[in-house]
Amino acid sequence: MVWTQWSLDRVIILLVGVAYLLLWMQVTLSHYRQNFHKKIMWSPVIISLLISLVSLLCTLINRHGWYTASQLIFWLGVLQGLIGFGFHLNGVRKRVGGLALRNFLTGPPVLMPLLFSFLSILGLTAIYGG
Repeated sequence: MVWTQWSLDRVIILLVGVAYLLLWMQVTLSHYRQNFHKKIMWSPVIISLLISLVSLLCTLINRHGWYTASQLIFWLGVLQGLIGFGFHLNGVRKRVGGLALRNFLTGPPVLMPLLFSFLSILGLTAIYGG
């Protein structure tokens, strides 16, 4: 298949799949560094890999069923990011000094889970707008 024949929504979903693969690597390394001290830390690792695989399969197979699967998994990604934001914000809050700037610099990355959600929203925009 030639790239000029690919629709914009299909290309966006492909790029979102690649971005989630990179995000999976970063989330895995970051949570591994913390020794997965809470079991919930496995969920963004698993979900980001699933989102990546479903997105890539969706673009390569290009069938309606895969777009439905992508839509569902992207909604799960939005939810996962929002939950992660709560956990990360709470992790910063628990540090000595609470929500001080130094704790945002040294604590869990508060904006990373929002990026997780944003990528899923980008994928949903491609599906609903395409």
